Formats: sequence, C-alpha cells, structure tokens
Amino acid sequence: MAKKKNKKGFDFSTDDGGAADNPFAALKGLGKELPPPPVNLPVKESKGADAGAVGSSLKAKMPLRVHLDRKHRRGKEATIIKGFSGTNAQMQALAKLLKTRCGVGGSAKDWEIIIQGNKRDKILEILLAEGYQSVKKSGG
Repeated sequence: MAKKKNKKGFDFSTDDGGAADNPFAALKGLGKELPPPPVNLPVKESKGADAGAVGSSLKAKMPLRVHLDRKHRRGKEATIIKGFSGTNAQMQALAKLLKTRCGVGGSAKDWEIIIQGNKRDKILEILLAEGYQSVKKSGG
C-alpha cells in the first residue's frame, strides 16, 4: 500500500481580534467622506411580485371559461382555461400560479392555459379568490 503524504495546511489565524477577516473594516468610518453617486445612473423599475399581474378592473371583466378535455391526450384529463385577454406574460404568470396552487404541471400557449388533471373546481375557487369575477365552468 502507498504511504499517505502528510499534508499541512496554512494557518491564517491572527491575533488582532478578527478585524483582518473583514475586508470592509477599513471602510467603516468613511460614510460621510465618500463621494455622491453619479447623477445620470439609469433607474431600474422594481418588478416585484405584481410585475405580471392583471389589473382588478380587467380581472372583473375577463370572461374565463374552465372546462375539462380528454381529446388528443391518450385518455388523460386536462383542465383548460379559455378567454384570457391579457398579455402573454400575464397569462404565463396566471398559469404558474394555478400550477403551483394545484400542485400539477401544465402549460400556457395559444391563449389557453392547460392544467393537467381534473382540477376544475379547485381552479374555479382560485380564480374567484384572485378577483376574476366572470369565471364559469363550461362543458359537461
């Protein structure tokens, strides 16, 4: 068997109370002496949680229809939401919300939101709670 080499690491510890460990310790007292930031910096708009959100007045008027579909899915059920009239980003945000709250997969394309499985009742409750007032079940 090969003999193990004795590896010794470097000792970076110091006796100055840990001040050397902080690279910003020297900047601590310079708060008022630093120059102001440049005036012509671009302002970034905060996207936040409501970046893709639909306005409440638009939500109330949007006639969403929630129906169950089995066609072209090898017998598997899918819940389809039609009638969305926002932007593509807003539709993607709503699809993500529904998929997360239902705990299933799905997609948003061709102005339809497709959620895997029979989740019509749960989706109807979620949409009503989110402020979409004109939501109805359609089909059988």
